[in-house]
Amino acid sequence: MRNLSLNLLLLALLLALSVLSLRFGDAPLSLGEVIAGLFATGSEEQRLIVQEIRLPRVALAWLVGLSLGASGAALQGLLRNPLAEPGLLGISASAGLGAVVALYFGLTALSLWILPASAMLFALLATSTLYALTRAGSTNLTLILAGVALSSLAGALTSLALNLSPNPADLQDIILWLLGSISDRSFDDVRLCLPFVLIGLGLLLVSAPALDVLALGEGEASSLGVDVARLRGLIIVGSALSVGATVAVTGTIGFVGLVVPHLLRRFVNYRPGRLLLASALGGAVLVLAADIALRLLDTPKELMLGVVTALIGAPFFLALVLRSRRDML
Repeated sequence: MRNLSLNLLLLALLLALSVLSLRFGDAPLSLGEVIAGLFATGSEEQRLIVQEIRLPRVALAWLVGLSLGASGAALQGLLRNPLAEPGLLGISASAGLGAVVALYFGLTALSLWILPASAMLFALLATSTLYALTRAGSTNLTLILAGVALSSLAGALTSLALNLSPNPADLQDIILWLLGSISDRSFDDVRLCLPFVLIGLGLLLVSAPALDVLALGEGEASSLGVDVARLRGLIIVGSALSVGATVAVTGTIGFVGLVVPHLLRRFVNYRPGRLLLASALGGAVLVLAADIALRLLDTPKELMLGVVTALIGAPFFLALVLRSRRDML
């Protein structure tokens, strides 16, 4: 019952933030004008602002937050490591590199689907590499260092593509993946990533009951009937599909999958399976709140969403590391 109440509260907060996001922007709208724009009963200007500009932005905030929140919680449960997260472990950066490779070599001219496919492939490779390390009995420190190395390698290769980019248009597209943003998107972008995100989230949510059992250890989970190999495959593929698809459209947005599970874990009695849905909803709340905040900030130019989430997440991660160090003393 407590878990249901938490999910309903997060859903209500998400819906309220969605309405606020539709209201705020360069042309503020009242609640009545937003409703008129949604149902096309107002002026053409209101319809265009709400349906063509702000609604796709809200939809992408939902998809990005759901993907990052659920993937972060699932990876933490699978690896039994509270520091696991798509951005920190290099999964988001690797997915961004996949998108950059497709852009740099002009593969998107062949098909629009090559961009998300490339991003998901690179995300899958990064996730599989990290899990292979945990299977070899590595420590948490080794895992984090491997994630940092993957992220650095992906960043270096992305910077190389920037350095060698033949024209300014390609350069601007590549910068998108470095900073991360959901502005200036359309429903074409939403439709591009939506199927993969839904499939990825479905795979992650299906793994929830087994994750609760896995918390006892792999040996105990296997003796209780959990197919650990199948569970591993579900989470790796689910994370790669959902994170890779959103990165292909919005660029790299980090730390959401790290911050949200830690904030919500105590409210689900530290049950990894129950944390998945709550973290998905909480991730969407965080992304949408950050997007609203950056639009309300009085800056010469609108900040990129990836910059804002990094400013929130980096101090949180440092505080988490310091707390872990104190617990070890």
